Amino acid sequence: MTRIFSGVKPTGHLTLGNYLGAVRQWVATDQKPDDALFCVVDLHALTVEHDPARVRRLSRQAATLLLAAGLDPDRCTLFVQSHVDEHTRLAYLLECTATDGELRRMIQYREKTARAQAAGEGVRLSLLTYPVLMAADILAYGADEVPVGEDQRQHVELTRDLAVRFNQRYGPVFTVPKATLPAVAARVMDLQDPTSKMGKSHENGAGIVYLLDEPEVVRRKVMRAVTDSGEGGVVYDRAARPGVANLLDILAACTGGEPEELARGYEQYGPLKRDVADAVVELLRPLRERHAELAADPGEVERVLRAGAGRARALARPVVDRAYEAIGLLAP
Repeated sequence: MTRIFSGVKPTGHLTLGNYLGAVRQWVATDQKPDDALFCVVDLHALTVEHDPARVRRLSRQAATLLLAAGLDPDRCTLFVQSHVDEHTRLAYLLECTATDGELRRMIQYREKTARAQAAGEGVRLSLLTYPVLMAADILAYGADEVPVGEDQRQHVELTRDLAVRFNQRYGPVFTVPKATLPAVAARVMDLQDPTSKMGKSHENGAGIVYLLDEPEVVRRKVMRAVTDSGEGGVVYDRAARPGVANLLDILAACTGGEPEELARGYEQYGPLKRDVADAVVELLRPLRERHAELAADPGEVERVLRAGAGRARALARPVVDRAYEAIGLLAP
C-alpha cells in the first residue's frame, strides 16, 4: 500500500484555497487505513514572530476543521507534530546531511527573509532550517507520496535529495517520496490579488475566504472580487484575465465543471460572481455545521489527537532509531 503524509501549518485560519487545493483530496481519496497520516505542523509556526496562545488556538482549530471536513480517525492518523518527538530527533540528523547552500536556495526562505528584513525584524535560524524539519516529517514515516501544492514541490525535492544522500552514505534507511499534485484547483488565488495564492497568513483578509466565514461574509468577499478589464465578456484566460479565471476555477472546483465550458454560460461578471458565491456557501455549509458540533466537545478532538500521536509515534520510532544507528550513534 502507498503511504501518504501531509500537513497543515497553524499560522492562520484555514481557507477555501486550503480546502479545494488539499483537504478535499485528503478526504476523498488519500485517507486509507494505517497508511495516511495528516499532521498539524505546529513546530513550523515558530519560525517567525508569533503569539503562543494563538498558535495553540489555531492548532486546535485546524485539527477540528480537518475532522469536520471528513478526515476519519478510524481510516487515517491525525495528530499534532510536537506531540511526536521523532520529528525533532530526525531533524538534527538531516541537518547533518543537508548543506547550507541548498537551504539558502529555497524560494520561501529568500522571500520570507526579504519580508522580515523590510519590516526591520530579525530572521530566525529556524526559518533557514525548517525545510529539514519538513523532510523529517515525511521521512520518519516512510511516506511514498506527499500531496502538496505547486509551491511546496521544492520542499519535497529537497526531502528526496536528503533521503538519497543519507541512504548512500549510511545505508538504506529512508523511502524516497514523491510529490503528488491535485488535478483541480491546486492553486486558488486571492480574490483581491488574483496573481497571488490565497494564503491563510496574508495580512489583508479581504480577498481570502476562510472556512469559518459566515455566509454573508463569503458573499461579500466574492462579490467584491477583482475582475479584469477587457472586451469580449467572460473568458477563461489565466494570463490575460486572472481575476475572472480565478472565479471560474473556484466555480469549477465547487460544481465539478470545466472552467472553459462554464465561461460560455456568462456574458457579465455579476451573475458569475453570484453563482460563485452561492457555490462556495453551499460547499462550506456542512463543514461549518460539523465544526460547530466538534467545537462544542473539545474533549473528543483531544482524544483523537492523543490516539493519533500514539499511532504516529509507533510508526516513526523504528525508522528514526535505524537512522540513529546508521549514522553512528550508540543505542541508549
